[in-house]
Amino acid sequence: MANDFEEIVGSIKDYIQKGVNSASIDINYEVAKELYQTRLGVDTDKALKQLKDFSISMHCWQGDDVVGFDQDGPLSGGIQTTGNYPGRARNPEELMADIEKVFSLVPGKHRLNLHACYAIFEEGEERVDRDKIEPKHFKKWVEFGKRIGLKGIDFNPTIFSHKMMVDGLSLSSPKKEVRDFWINHCKQCIKISEYLANEFNSHCEMNIWIPDGYKDVPADRLGPRQRYAESLDEILSMDYDKSKVLITLESKVFGIGLESYTAGSAEFTAGYAYKHNILPLMDNGHYHPTEVVSDKIPSMLLFNDKLALHVTRGVRWDSDHVVLLDDETKEIAKEIVRNDAMDRVMVGLDYFDASINRVSAWTVGMRNFQKAMLYALLSPNKKLKQLQDESRFTELMALQEEVKTFPFGLVWDKFCQDNEAPVGTAWVDEMLAYEKEVQSKRS
Repeated sequence: MANDFEEIVGSIKDYIQKGVNSASIDINYEVAKELYQTRLGVDTDKALKQLKDFSISMHCWQGDDVVGFDQDGPLSGGIQTTGNYPGRARNPEELMADIEKVFSLVPGKHRLNLHACYAIFEEGEERVDRDKIEPKHFKKWVEFGKRIGLKGIDFNPTIFSHKMMVDGLSLSSPKKEVRDFWINHCKQCIKISEYLANEFNSHCEMNIWIPDGYKDVPADRLGPRQRYAESLDEILSMDYDKSKVLITLESKVFGIGLESYTAGSAEFTAGYAYKHNILPLMDNGHYHPTEVVSDKIPSMLLFNDKLALHVTRGVRWDSDHVVLLDDETKEIAKEIVRNDAMDRVMVGLDYFDASINRVSAWTVGMRNFQKAMLYALLSPNKKLKQLQDESRFTELMALQEEVKTFPFGLVWDKFCQDNEAPVGTAWVDEMLAYEKEVQSKRS
């Protein structure tokens, strides 16, 4: 026993002083595995397998500050990117290179979330407007996704930053020609989504979000929502494979220049989605500051077979900061795991920070949500539920607090090693080398 203890101490010293190696990770994991099993009754091997099967849809727009490839105009529609860190992806090749680098730094296999404004037009090909884009404009994304082993590609109509956002309105506009343009855009996006689903033999989540609203108190709150609902009715009237294309509807509480009213409020989107058998999407930056999405997940699961999330981090408002391993991120993951909903909740990320290296921003957010999921999987959820049901609240609080200091990080290191991703801070060195060798040469 003494020799075993000395071996463990030696491995930990090696881990600290000389960096991570495979042997030390394995030994540390065995220690953590024993602690979780004997003290909490948690099977860490099972948790690692469940996490490996759980994929996140990584948003493409962090890499180029939500610029896209289909126009040269400024961002608009309540969206604003701040910062001017060098190395922004300027074309499809650079954006794909950055995305591929991120996926090499993140354990597991995942999905990519595309916006329609990232259509790729061949050299010499006629550029079409958003109401006429086709599956062929996303063929290169399919080829890229298959080459790097994506599980699938999700899709979004791009209903912002466009001349047909007349007076800041789209699907809720009082002008029929404006509504018709965006209705046709969404219909084309459904065709593209079905194409993506077929190419990857996987569902494609197609999320509809509009920034429509008013800066000051509106005289008519009902009319814009009626028009929005009618536009959605027209979009959904087209024939498509509902088993392949999972249409989601995202709410918005307010935006820059839209501080007083948005047509697509939480109540509107949840009600419409439920009535019309599509899926609600909750972005945890799209609610009032005192609301938390984690608390909403169980209620939504009671009435929806599936639901979708955009995980972000709001700082005082919907500011789309990089996802951290903070309390709300962990609570969101806990509710997914506790409700046995890992196959019912589709998770995508949605943030953009131009003040730091964009590959780093992506990687931090992806790894953090995976850490949150692992933390939830390593919690003694059945025991905690039992204590609550038996009103043993003293023990419940005590156990919840004790779990926080269990060696979760050692299990995370094992997950990274087993999935051939950098362990610990090793990914930072790789990211900085990539910045020096690739991103810094973009003028």
